[in-house]
Amino acid sequence: VGLKSLLFLPGNRTWKSLQDQDQDQNTQKLSSSDQSLRFKQKGEEQAMISYATVTAKKPISSCFIFAFLFFSSQNAVVSLNQVSNSQPVARPLKKLDKHVVLLISSDGFRFGYQFKTNLPNIHCLITNGTEAETGLIPVFPTVTYPNHYSIVTGLYPAYHGIINNNFVDPKTGDVFTMASHEPEWWLGEPLWETAVNQGLKAATYIWPGSEVRKGSWDCPKGFCQHYNSSVPDGDDDDRVDTILRYFDLPSSDIPSVITIHFNDPDPQGHQVGPDDSLITEAVVNVDRLIGRFIDGLEKRGVFEDVTMIMVGDHGMVGTCDKKLIVLDDLAPWIKIPSGWVQNYTPLLAIKPPSGHDAKDVVDKMNQGLRLHYSDSYRIAPIIGLVDEGYKVEQKKSKGKECGGAHGGRKVASFENIEIHNLICSILGLKAAPNNGSDEFASKVLLPRK
Repeated sequence: VGLKSLLFLPGNRTWKSLQDQDQDQNTQKLSSSDQSLRFKQKGEEQAMISYATVTAKKPISSCFIFAFLFFSSQNAVVSLNQVSNSQPVARPLKKLDKHVVLLISSDGFRFGYQFKTNLPNIHCLITNGTEAETGLIPVFPTVTYPNHYSIVTGLYPAYHGIINNNFVDPKTGDVFTMASHEPEWWLGEPLWETAVNQGLKAATYIWPGSEVRKGSWDCPKGFCQHYNSSVPDGDDDDRVDTILRYFDLPSSDIPSVITIHFNDPDPQGHQVGPDDSLITEAVVNVDRLIGRFIDGLEKRGVFEDVTMIMVGDHGMVGTCDKKLIVLDDLAPWIKIPSGWVQNYTPLLAIKPPSGHDAKDVVDKMNQGLRLHYSDSYRIAPIIGLVDEGYKVEQKKSKGKECGGAHGGRKVASFENIEIHNLICSILGLKAAPNNGSDEFASKVLLPRK
Protein backbone atom coordinates (compact mmCIF):
# COMPACT_ATOMS: atom_id res chain seq x y z
CA VAL A 1 0.00 0.00 0.00
CA GLY A 2 1.33 3.43 -0.93
CA LEU A 3 3.98 2.20 -3.37
CA LYS A 4 2.37 3.03 -6.68
CA SER A 5 4.79 1.26 -8.97
CA LEU A 6 8.30 -0.04 -9.39
CA LEU A 7 9.94 0.79 -12.68
CA PHE A 8 12.85 -0.90 -14.38
CA LEU A 9 14.92 1.81 -16.07
CA PRO A 10 18.21 0.36 -17.29
CA GLY A 11 19.59 3.85 -17.97
CA ASN A 12 22.64 2.48 -19.73
CA ARG A 13 22.86 5.21 -22.36
CA THR A 14 25.43 7.86 -21.69
CA TRP A 15 24.41 11.50 -21.92
CA LYS A 16 24.80 12.68 -25.47
CA SER A 17 25.07 16.29 -26.57
CA LEU A 18 21.72 17.52 -27.80
CA GLN A 19 23.46 19.10 -30.78
CA ASP A 20 24.07 15.56 -32.06
CA GLN A 21 20.48 14.43 -31.71
CA ASP A 22 17.39 14.97 -33.80
CA GLN A 23 15.92 18.09 -32.24
CA ASP A 24 13.02 18.73 -34.59
CA GLN A 25 10.43 18.29 -31.85
CA ASN A 26 12.40 18.30 -28.62
CA THR A 27 14.66 21.35 -28.57
CA GLN A 28 14.74 25.06 -29.22
CA LYS A 29 17.41 26.27 -31.61
CA LEU A 30 16.04 29.44 -33.16
CA SER A 31 17.13 32.97 -32.40
CA SER A 32 14.46 34.89 -30.54
CA SER A 33 15.57 38.36 -31.56
CA ASP A 34 12.28 38.92 -33.35
CA GLN A 35 10.23 38.71 -30.15
CA SER A 36 9.22 41.52 -27.82
CA LEU A 37 7.30 41.98 -24.60
CA ARG A 38 3.89 42.32 -26.19
CA PHE A 39 1.11 39.93 -25.34
CA LYS A 40 -1.42 38.13 -27.37
CA GLN A 41 -4.89 39.20 -26.40
CA LYS A 42 -6.61 36.65 -24.23
CA GLY A 43 -8.86 34.60 -26.48
CA GLU A 44 -6.83 35.35 -29.60
CA GLU A 45 -5.02 32.09 -29.06
CA GLN A 46 -5.68 29.88 -26.08
CA ALA A 47 -2.39 29.58 -24.26
CA MET A 48 -1.83 27.64 -21.08
CA ILE A 49 -0.85 30.83 -19.23
CA SER A 50 -3.87 32.77 -18.05
CA TYR A 51 -4.80 36.06 -16.45
CA ALA A 52 -3.67 38.78 -18.85
CA THR A 53 -4.91 41.90 -17.11
CA VAL A 54 -6.52 44.92 -18.74
CA THR A 55 -6.39 47.40 -15.88
CA ALA A 56 -3.69 48.66 -13.54
CA LYS A 57 -3.90 51.03 -10.60
CA LYS A 58 -0.18 51.83 -10.56
CA PRO A 59 2.83 51.30 -12.82
CA ILE A 60 3.92 47.70 -12.61
CA SER A 61 6.87 45.94 -14.14
CA SER A 62 6.66 42.94 -16.42
CA CYS A 63 6.04 40.10 -14.01
CA PHE A 64 5.38 36.41 -14.38
CA ILE A 65 4.48 33.96 -11.69
CA PHE A 66 4.90 30.32 -12.56
CA ALA A 67 3.98 27.56 -10.29
CA PHE A 68 2.16 30.08 -10.39
CA LEU A 69 3.43 32.61 -12.96
CA PHE A 70 2.73 36.35 -13.07
CA PHE A 71 3.59 38.79 -15.81
CA SER A 72 2.42 42.37 -15.37
CA SER A 73 3.26 45.67 -16.97
CA GLN A 74 1.50 48.97 -17.28
CA ASN A 75 2.77 49.17 -20.81
CA ALA A 76 1.75 45.60 -21.54
CA VAL A 77 -1.69 46.48 -20.19
CA VAL A 78 -1.89 49.47 -22.51
CA SER A 79 -0.89 47.24 -25.37
CA LEU A 80 -3.71 44.83 -24.58
CA ASN A 81 -6.21 47.66 -24.35
CA GLN A 82 -5.13 49.07 -27.68
CA VAL A 83 -5.09 45.79 -29.55
CA SER A 84 -8.04 45.26 -31.85
CA ASN A 85 -6.76 42.17 -33.60
CA SER A 86 -3.01 41.77 -33.95
CA GLN A 87 -1.63 45.31 -33.96
CA PRO A 88 -0.35 45.90 -30.42
CA VAL A 89 1.99 48.71 -29.49
CA ALA A 90 5.47 47.57 -28.48
CA ARG A 91 6.40 48.04 -24.86
CA PRO A 92 9.04 50.79 -24.71
CA LEU A 93 11.76 50.97 -22.11
CA LYS A 94 11.34 53.81 -19.63
CA LYS A 95 14.83 54.31 -18.18
CA LEU A 96 17.16 51.42 -18.95
CA ASP A 97 18.63 50.88 -22.39
CA LYS A 98 17.93 47.13 -22.30
CA HIS A 99 15.50 44.58 -20.93
CA VAL A 100 16.38 42.90 -17.63
CA VAL A 101 14.92 39.61 -16.39
CA LEU A 102 14.77 38.97 -12.64
CA LEU A 103 14.09 35.27 -12.02
CA ILE A 104 12.98 34.59 -8.43
CA SER A 105 12.64 31.09 -6.98
CA SER A 106 10.67 30.39 -3.82
CA ASP A 107 11.65 26.86 -2.86
CA GLY A 108 8.68 24.57 -2.29
CA PHE A 109 6.08 27.27 -3.06
CA ARG A 110 3.37 24.98 -4.32
CA PHE A 111 0.28 26.10 -6.20
CA GLY A 112 -2.41 27.13 -3.71
CA TYR A 113 -0.10 28.84 -1.25
CA GLN A 114 -1.00 32.16 -2.90
CA PHE A 115 -4.54 31.74 -1.52
CA LYS A 116 -3.58 30.97 2.10
CA THR A 117 -3.82 34.53 3.40
CA ASN A 118 -3.64 38.14 2.30
CA LEU A 119 -0.53 38.46 0.12
CA PRO A 120 -0.78 41.97 -1.32
CA ASN A 121 2.43 41.96 -3.34
CA ILE A 122 1.98 38.55 -4.91
CA HIS A 123 -1.64 39.33 -5.69
CA CYS A 124 -0.60 42.65 -7.17
CA LEU A 125 1.47 40.67 -9.64
CA ILE A 126 -1.39 38.25 -10.28
CA THR A 127 -3.93 41.03 -10.76
CA ASN A 128 -1.74 43.03 -13.08
CA GLY A 129 0.04 40.22 -14.81
CA THR A 130 -0.02 36.65 -16.02
CA GLU A 131 -0.29 33.55 -13.85
CA ALA A 132 0.03 29.88 -14.65
CA GLU A 133 -3.58 29.16 -13.81
CA THR A 134 -3.23 25.75 -12.25
CA GLY A 135 0.47 25.69 -11.51
CA LEU A 136 3.75 24.76 -13.11
CA ILE A 137 4.66 21.20 -14.06
CA PRO A 138 7.98 20.33 -12.43
CA VAL A 139 10.38 17.88 -13.99
CA PHE A 140 10.76 14.43 -12.52
CA PRO A 141 11.90 13.92 -9.81
CA THR A 142 10.19 16.84 -8.09
CA VAL A 143 13.07 17.93 -5.88
CA THR A 144 15.06 21.16 -5.64
CA TYR A 145 18.29 20.73 -7.59
CA PRO A 146 16.97 18.90 -10.69
CA ASN A 147 14.13 21.41 -11.05
CA HIS A 148 16.19 24.55 -10.51
CA TYR A 149 18.69 23.41 -13.10
CA SER A 150 15.94 22.43 -15.55
CA ILE A 151 14.44 25.92 -15.24
CA VAL A 152 17.68 27.60 -16.31
CA THR A 153 18.78 25.04 -18.93
CA GLY A 154 15.46 23.97 -20.44
CA LEU A 155 16.64 20.37 -20.13
CA TYR A 156 15.18 17.33 -18.42
CA PRO A 157 17.41 15.91 -15.66
CA ALA A 158 18.47 12.96 -17.81
CA TYR A 159 20.10 15.49 -20.15
CA HIS A 160 21.47 18.08 -17.74
CA GLY A 161 22.84 15.39 -15.43
CA ILE A 162 21.45 16.51 -12.06
CA ILE A 163 19.11 13.57 -11.59
CA ASN A 164 18.51 14.09 -7.86
CA ASN A 165 19.66 16.19 -4.93
CA ASN A 166 22.10 13.42 -4.03
CA PHE A 167 23.18 10.45 -6.11
CA VAL A 168 26.11 8.21 -7.02
CA ASP A 169 27.74 8.04 -10.44
CA PRO A 170 27.58 4.30 -11.17
CA LYS A 171 30.66 4.43 -13.41
CA THR A 172 33.07 6.28 -11.16
CA GLY A 173 31.51 5.76 -7.75
CA ASP A 174 31.73 9.51 -7.15
CA VAL A 175 29.00 10.98 -4.96
CA PHE A 176 27.06 14.08 -5.98
CA THR A 177 25.75 16.26 -3.18
CA MET A 178 24.25 19.72 -3.14
CA ALA A 179 27.76 21.03 -2.44
CA SER A 180 29.23 19.50 -5.63
CA HIS A 181 30.47 22.24 -7.96
CA GLU A 182 32.63 20.22 -10.33
CA PRO A 183 31.58 21.06 -13.91
CA GLU A 184 31.49 17.42 -15.03
CA TRP A 185 28.28 16.95 -13.04
CA TRP A 186 26.48 19.94 -14.55
CA LEU A 187 25.70 19.42 -18.23
CA GLY A 188 23.85 21.67 -20.64
CA GLU A 189 24.07 25.46 -20.79
CA PRO A 190 22.35 27.53 -18.06
CA LEU A 191 20.95 31.00 -18.73
CA TRP A 192 23.85 32.87 -17.17
CA GLU A 193 26.29 31.08 -19.49
CA THR A 194 24.06 31.73 -22.51
CA ALA A 195 23.91 35.43 -21.64
CA VAL A 196 27.67 35.79 -21.19
CA ASN A 197 28.33 33.85 -24.41
CA GLN A 198 26.30 36.46 -26.29
CA GLY A 199 27.80 39.55 -24.71
CA LEU A 200 25.36 40.18 -21.85
CA LYS A 201 26.08 40.32 -18.13
CA ALA A 202 24.50 37.98 -15.60
CA ALA A 203 24.24 37.75 -11.81
CA THR A 204 23.16 34.89 -9.57
CA TYR A 205 22.37 34.48 -5.89
CA ILE A 206 22.67 30.90 -4.56
CA TRP A 207 20.81 29.43 -7.54
CA PRO A 208 21.73 25.75 -7.78
CA GLY A 209 24.48 25.34 -10.35
CA SER A 210 25.46 29.00 -10.50
CA GLU A 211 28.66 28.48 -8.51
CA VAL A 212 29.92 26.02 -11.13
CA ARG A 213 32.64 27.51 -13.32
CA LYS A 214 32.06 26.15 -16.80
CA GLY A 215 32.34 27.53 -20.29
CA SER A 216 32.39 31.32 -20.32
CA TRP A 217 30.88 31.56 -16.83
CA ASP A 218 33.47 32.01 -14.07
CA CYS A 219 31.12 32.96 -11.20
CA PRO A 220 32.43 36.55 -11.12
CA LYS A 221 33.04 38.18 -7.76
CA GLY A 222 30.20 40.48 -6.78
CA PHE A 223 27.84 38.90 -9.33
CA CYS A 224 27.78 35.30 -8.12
CA GLN A 225 26.77 34.91 -4.49
CA HIS A 226 27.71 31.53 -3.04
CA TYR A 227 25.36 29.50 -0.89
CA ASN A 228 27.89 29.47 1.94
CA SER A 229 28.69 33.16 1.67
CA SER A 230 29.05 35.61 4.53
CA VAL A 231 25.39 36.53 4.24
CA PRO A 232 23.43 34.52 6.84
CA ASP A 233 21.21 31.84 5.36
CA GLY A 234 18.08 33.40 6.80
CA ASP A 235 18.88 37.03 5.97
CA ASP A 236 16.60 37.32 2.97
CA ASP A 237 16.50 41.12 3.13
CA ASP A 238 20.24 41.23 2.42
CA ARG A 239 19.68 38.99 -0.59
CA VAL A 240 17.08 41.37 -1.99
CA ASP A 241 19.21 44.44 -1.28
CA THR A 242 22.22 42.85 -2.99
CA ILE A 243 20.16 42.41 -6.15
CA LEU A 244 18.70 45.92 -5.93
CA ARG A 245 22.18 47.46 -5.71
CA TYR A 246 22.90 46.17 -9.20
CA PHE A 247 20.41 48.77 -10.44
CA ASP A 248 22.55 51.52 -8.90
CA LEU A 249 25.33 50.66 -11.35
CA PRO A 250 25.77 52.40 -14.71
CA SER A 251 23.24 51.02 -17.16
CA SER A 252 25.90 49.17 -19.15
CA ASP A 253 26.98 47.28 -16.01
CA ILE A 254 23.51 46.15 -14.90
CA PRO A 255 23.13 42.40 -15.48
CA SER A 256 20.52 41.42 -18.05
CA VAL A 257 19.88 38.06 -16.37
CA ILE A 258 19.51 37.95 -12.58
CA THR A 259 18.53 34.79 -10.67
CA ILE A 260 17.86 34.51 -6.95
CA HIS A 261 16.77 31.58 -4.79
CA PHE A 262 14.85 31.87 -1.50
CA ASN A 263 14.66 28.82 0.77
CA ASP A 264 11.19 29.58 2.14
CA PRO A 265 8.75 27.92 2.41
CA ASP A 266 10.48 24.58 1.74
CA PRO A 267 12.05 24.00 5.20
CA GLN A 268 8.76 24.72 6.92
CA GLY A 269 6.93 22.41 4.52
CA HIS A 270 9.23 19.52 5.35
CA GLN A 271 8.93 20.24 9.04
CA VAL A 272 5.15 20.51 9.41
CA GLY A 273 3.57 19.78 6.02
CA PRO A 274 1.70 22.22 3.77
CA ASP A 275 -1.29 22.99 5.99
CA ASP A 276 0.33 24.32 9.16
CA SER A 277 0.29 27.96 10.28
CA LEU A 278 4.08 27.94 10.03
CA ILE A 279 3.69 27.66 6.25
CA THR A 280 1.42 30.69 6.23
CA GLU A 281 4.08 32.68 8.06
CA ALA A 282 6.72 31.60 5.54
CA VAL A 283 4.49 32.53 2.60
CA VAL A 284 3.84 35.95 4.15
CA ASN A 285 7.61 36.41 4.35
CA VAL A 286 7.98 35.57 0.66
CA ASP A 287 5.29 38.12 -0.16
CA ARG A 288 7.15 40.71 1.90
CA LEU A 289 10.33 40.02 -0.08
CA ILE A 290 8.47 40.47 -3.37
CA GLY A 291 7.22 43.79 -2.02
CA ARG A 292 10.77 44.78 -1.13
CA PHE A 293 11.80 44.09 -4.72
CA ILE A 294 8.89 46.11 -6.10
CA ASP A 295 9.54 49.07 -3.81
CA GLY A 296 13.27 49.06 -4.52
CA LEU A 297 12.80 48.95 -8.28
CA GLU A 298 10.13 51.66 -8.18
CA LYS A 299 12.36 53.97 -6.13
CA ARG A 300 15.05 53.58 -8.78
CA GLY A 301 12.59 54.25 -11.58
CA VAL A 302 13.31 50.96 -13.35
CA PHE A 303 10.37 48.79 -12.29
CA GLU A 304 8.70 48.99 -15.68
CA ASP A 305 11.89 47.92 -17.44
CA VAL A 306 12.38 44.75 -15.39
CA THR A 307 10.62 41.48 -16.14
CA MET A 308 10.03 39.69 -12.83
CA ILE A 309 9.50 35.95 -13.07
CA MET A 310 8.60 34.12 -9.87
CA VAL A 311 8.68 30.34 -9.78
CA GLY A 312 8.12 27.54 -7.33
CA ASP A 313 10.34 24.56 -8.06
CA HIS A 314 8.14 21.76 -6.74
CA GLY A 315 5.05 21.04 -4.70
CA MET A 316 4.57 19.77 -1.16
CA VAL A 317 2.25 17.16 0.31
CA GLY A 318 1.66 16.17 3.91
CA THR A 319 3.10 12.90 5.20
CA CYS A 320 2.56 11.10 8.49
CA ASP A 321 3.53 7.83 10.12
CA LYS A 322 0.31 6.20 8.96
CA LYS A 323 1.55 6.73 5.40
CA LEU A 324 5.07 5.48 6.00
CA ILE A 325 6.44 2.78 3.71
CA VAL A 326 9.04 0.71 5.56
CA LEU A 327 11.27 -0.88 2.98
CA ASP A 328 12.27 -3.78 5.23
CA ASP A 329 8.58 -4.69 5.64
CA LEU A 330 7.53 -4.05 2.05
CA ALA A 331 8.54 -7.49 0.82
CA PRO A 332 10.25 -9.33 3.69
CA TRP A 333 11.08 -12.28 1.45
CA ILE A 334 13.28 -9.96 -0.66
CA LYS A 335 16.17 -8.42 1.26
CA ILE A 336 17.07 -4.98 -0.08
CA PRO A 337 20.24 -3.83 1.69
CA SER A 338 20.38 -0.16 2.58
CA GLY A 339 23.59 0.10 0.55
CA TRP A 340 21.57 -0.50 -2.60
CA VAL A 341 19.26 2.44 -1.93
CA GLN A 342 20.41 5.76 -3.40
CA ASN A 343 17.28 7.71 -2.45
CA TYR A 344 14.16 7.05 -0.37
CA THR A 345 11.70 9.95 -0.66
CA PRO A 346 9.99 11.26 -2.72
CA LEU A 347 11.71 9.00 -5.24
CA LEU A 348 12.79 5.49 -4.27
CA ALA A 349 15.97 4.77 -6.26
CA ILE A 350 17.64 1.35 -5.98
CA LYS A 351 20.95 0.42 -7.63
CA PRO A 352 21.85 -3.26 -7.15
CA PRO A 353 25.58 -4.01 -7.34
CA SER A 354 27.06 -5.96 -10.21
CA GLY A 355 25.95 -9.56 -10.21
CA HIS A 356 22.37 -8.71 -9.26
CA ASP A 357 19.97 -8.33 -12.18
CA ALA A 358 17.47 -5.52 -11.62
CA LYS A 359 14.97 -7.42 -13.77
CA ASP A 360 14.72 -9.92 -10.98
CA VAL A 361 13.37 -7.16 -8.72
CA VAL A 362 10.88 -5.45 -11.00
CA ASP A 363 9.32 -5.95 -14.42
CA LYS A 364 10.33 -3.60 -17.16
CA MET A 365 7.73 -0.85 -17.61
CA ASN A 366 7.34 1.89 -20.19
CA GLN A 367 6.47 4.72 -17.85
CA GLY A 368 10.04 5.95 -17.72
CA LEU A 369 9.73 7.55 -21.16
CA ARG A 370 6.74 9.63 -20.05
CA LEU A 371 8.69 10.85 -17.04
CA HIS A 372 11.73 11.72 -19.20
CA TYR A 373 13.73 9.89 -16.58
CA SER A 374 15.42 6.97 -18.24
CA ASP A 375 17.97 8.29 -20.74
CA SER A 376 21.01 8.61 -18.48
CA TYR A 377 23.39 6.06 -17.04
CA ARG A 378 23.38 8.04 -13.79
CA ILE A 379 19.77 7.07 -13.05
CA ALA A 380 19.28 4.05 -10.80
CA PRO A 381 17.73 1.10 -12.68
CA ILE A 382 14.96 0.57 -10.10
CA ILE A 383 12.67 3.52 -9.46
CA GLY A 384 9.75 3.41 -7.03
CA LEU A 385 6.89 5.89 -7.33
CA VAL A 386 4.89 6.38 -4.15
CA ASP A 387 1.33 7.57 -3.79
CA GLU A 388 0.75 11.15 -2.66
CA GLY A 389 1.32 11.60 1.05
CA TYR A 390 3.49 8.51 1.49
CA LYS A 391 7.21 8.41 2.14
CA VAL A 392 9.79 5.63 2.19
CA GLU A 393 12.28 4.70 4.91
CA GLN A 394 14.53 1.69 5.39
CA LYS A 395 13.36 0.96 8.93
CA LYS A 396 10.46 2.19 11.01
CA SER A 397 11.46 5.08 13.24
CA LYS A 398 10.50 5.31 16.90
CA GLY A 399 9.72 9.02 16.61
CA LYS A 400 6.67 10.73 15.21
CA GLU A 401 6.68 10.69 11.44
CA CYS A 402 4.71 13.74 10.37
CA GLY A 403 5.81 16.52 8.09
CA GLY A 404 5.96 17.16 4.39
CA ALA A 405 7.53 15.72 1.27
CA HIS A 406 7.72 16.86 -2.30
CA GLY A 407 4.70 15.92 -4.37
CA GLY A 408 4.76 13.80 -7.48
CA ARG A 409 4.03 14.65 -11.06
CA LYS A 410 1.05 17.02 -11.07
CA VAL A 411 -1.36 18.17 -13.76
CA ALA A 412 -0.65 21.85 -14.27
CA SER A 413 -0.24 24.53 -16.91
CA PHE A 414 3.09 23.81 -18.57
CA GLU A 415 6.50 22.30 -17.90
CA ASN A 416 9.18 24.39 -16.28
CA ILE A 417 11.63 23.57 -19.08
CA GLU A 418 9.74 26.16 -21.17
CA ILE A 419 10.95 29.07 -19.01
CA HIS A 420 14.46 28.98 -20.49
CA ASN A 421 13.23 29.73 -24.00
CA LEU A 422 10.83 32.39 -22.75
CA ILE A 423 13.64 34.32 -21.06
CA CYS A 424 15.86 33.98 -24.12
CA SER A 425 13.04 35.37 -26.24
CA ILE A 426 12.56 38.35 -23.92
CA LEU A 427 16.27 39.18 -24.05
CA GLY A 428 16.76 38.42 -27.74
CA LEU A 429 19.16 35.57 -27.01
CA LYS A 430 19.67 32.47 -29.11
CA ALA A 431 18.79 29.62 -26.78
CA ALA A 432 21.14 26.69 -26.42
CA PRO A 433 19.69 23.32 -27.51
CA ASN A 434 17.13 22.17 -24.96
CA ASN A 435 13.96 20.14 -24.46
CA GLY A 436 11.59 23.10 -24.57
CA SER A 437 9.25 23.80 -27.45
CA ASP A 438 9.64 26.37 -30.20
CA GLU A 439 6.03 27.44 -29.81
CA PHE A 440 5.80 28.30 -26.12
CA ALA A 441 7.29 31.80 -26.21
CA SER A 442 5.12 32.71 -29.20
CA LYS A 443 2.04 31.91 -27.12
CA VAL A 444 3.08 34.58 -24.63
CA LEU A 445 5.02 37.11 -26.70
CA LEU A 446 4.04 38.79 -29.93
CA PRO A 447 6.61 39.22 -32.73
CA ARG A 448 8.03 42.65 -33.41
CA LYS A 449 6.65 44.51 -36.39
